[in-house]
Amino acid sequence: MLDYVYGYDQIVAHFVAGLIPHCRRGFGDHAKAIGVIDSEGRLIAGIVYHNWDPDSGIIEISGAALPGSYWLTRETLKRMFQYPFHQVGCQMVVQRTPSDDESLLYVLARYGYSFVTVERLFGRNRDGVICTLTKEAWAANKFNKRLGHHLEVSHETEEAA
Repeated sequence: MLDYVYGYDQIVAHFVAGLIPHCRRGFGDHAKAIGVIDSEGRLIAGIVYHNWDPDSGIIEISGAALPGSYWLTRETLKRMFQYPFHQVGCQMVVQRTPSDDESLLYVLARYGYSFVTVERLFGRNRDGVICTLTKEAWAANKFNKRLGHHLEVSHETEEAA
C-alpha cells in the first residue's frame, strides 16, 4: 500500500534531483512536489512541479523513483495530474526526457503526451525530447476512459498555490 505526502516540497525535490542527472542543480524555491511513500514509510518516488508560467498556463513536471519500486499506480497517476490540471489550472504540462530513454517515452505516449525531439537538449552528445501533455489529451487518454473518469476541461488558468 502506498501513501502520499504533500508539503515537503524541498525534501521531495532534493530526492528527485538526486535521481535525475539533468536536475542535479535543483528546481528552485517555488517547486511543488508529491512524495510517494511505501508501506515501510520510505520515500520511494517523487513528482516535482516547477517552472510554472501562469501567463501560458504551462508547468514543467519531473519525476523519479528508486529502482525496482512499485509506485506508478492508477492512484499515483490520478494525483500526479490532479495538481497541474485541477488545482493549478494548467492547460499543459511539459517534461524533458532524454531521447534514449525509450521505456519512459513509451509510457508517456500511452498517457497522451506529444513529442518534439531537440538536438543536444542534454548536452553536446545527447539529444532530448520535449514531451507535452495538454489537459484535453490527458482527459481523453485510455487511462481515464478505462476508469470512467470524466474530466472537466476548462480553458481558464488559476494562479499556482
